[in-house]
Amino acid sequence: MTLQPVMTVDELNRFLDTDFPQVHTDGKVFSVTETGPGFATMRLDPNERHIRPGGTVSGPTLFALADVSAYIALIAHIGPVALAVTTSLNINFLRKPEPEPLECTCRILKLGKRLAVLDASIKPVASPDLVAHATATYSIPPR
Repeated sequence: MTLQPVMTVDELNRFLDTDFPQVHTDGKVFSVTETGPGFATMRLDPNERHIRPGGTVSGPTLFALADVSAYIALIAHIGPVALAVTTSLNINFLRKPEPEPLECTCRILKLGKRLAVLDASIKPVASPDLVAHATATYSIPPR
């Protein structure tokens, strides 16, 4: 059985705007760009607050992108469940990310009744080269 999204890109962006406005604390830098069977993609347009000494996008920013993307991939497929929470997220930084737009594609590896396991790949919009890879587990509240 192939997972199908139940929320559109516009619905997901509105959900972030209304239910998680804190994601836009640094300006509207995070946006959902695509969703499809078993995945969602988000874009990050980093600003000066996301750049660390040395001129690269910071690790905490990449971590946040992976976490928000995993959450979006999950709710895209189960609906707007605000209380789904991260129980685990492991990230590997693969190369220095330049201060340019990044995208994170997150795929659902397993979707159970109470837990979901997801795989996130972060790369520059203009390049196929991964800058980070993460795996996340989310807890889904009883429905």
